[in-house]
Amino acid sequence: MARAYVLLGFTFFLMQLHIKGTISKYINMKYSYLSLTAGILFAFLTLIQVIHTLRTSHDEDEQHSHDHDHDHSHHHDHNCDHTCVHGHVHKESKGFKKFLNGLVFIFPLFTGIFLPVATLDSTIVQAKGFHFPVSEPGNNDPFMQRQYLKPDLSVYYGQEGYQKLIKQESKEYINKKSIVLNDYDFLKGMEVLYDEPGKYLGKQLTYKGFIYHEKGLKKNQVFLFRFGIIHCVADSGVYGVLIDLPDGKTLKNDQWIEATGNIQQMYYQPFKVNIPYLDVTNIKEIQPPKDAYVYRNK
Repeated sequence: MARAYVLLGFTFFLMQLHIKGTISKYINMKYSYLSLTAGILFAFLTLIQVIHTLRTSHDEDEQHSHDHDHDHSHHHDHNCDHTCVHGHVHKESKGFKKFLNGLVFIFPLFTGIFLPVATLDSTIVQAKGFHFPVSEPGNNDPFMQRQYLKPDLSVYYGQEGYQKLIKQESKEYINKKSIVLNDYDFLKGMEVLYDEPGKYLGKQLTYKGFIYHEKGLKKNQVFLFRFGIIHCVADSGVYGVLIDLPDGKTLKNDQWIEATGNIQQMYYQPFKVNIPYLDVTNIKEIQPPKDAYVYRNK
């Protein structure tokens, strides 16, 4: 019956995520149908396990009754005590293993259901460290890479396919003098911008994000970030650009703003690479959005 309870727990957990809408903290919502399908499958397996358990229990009761009726017609031999003790120890060993196996499933259920869902913020960036490029040499597993600044879909495409994707997506921005990135196209726009920043110099860019102060920068230089999810939280990253604030303007970590400025380019010594930055002309302080994350929609 324990298996049925575990399956029921996973069913409840997945359905709860969808009902409350917190599933968006774990996956790109274009894949939500997969988790919903998993929840339905768990519900089906729970029903099957309950039926199996009830049938097994019924059969064992009948067998026990049958054995009891014939118990008085048999005699114990001299090995009975040894057999009973050995069987008891064996059952204890199996029970302990089942308990450990159960913990493997119960622990994520307990944390998922009873612990609040945390929203990624600047403390995660500080804890993980802020570095570039995104992966260790020789590591081509996209799910083992944590990305910074630039969304990079090249790890999911062949080189030829990736260049076609970027060329197609850049058409939406290359001829615009003023670019406004919203939640829907934020990751796409950032990837296009970082791919060839020289093509966008002087253009105006507007987007929303939270402030992150990196050590070693000037007082008026901060990063304006959004946490983004490509497929799921395992491949999430923090994306955005360095911004030059107007003189005298100070902002705190995790403060949300909408910034407008002109796209420029600079050599960033810690990364040893040229990166785009935003020479800010206008700032509007805003409340954190209902959904703090952005998702790759292509």
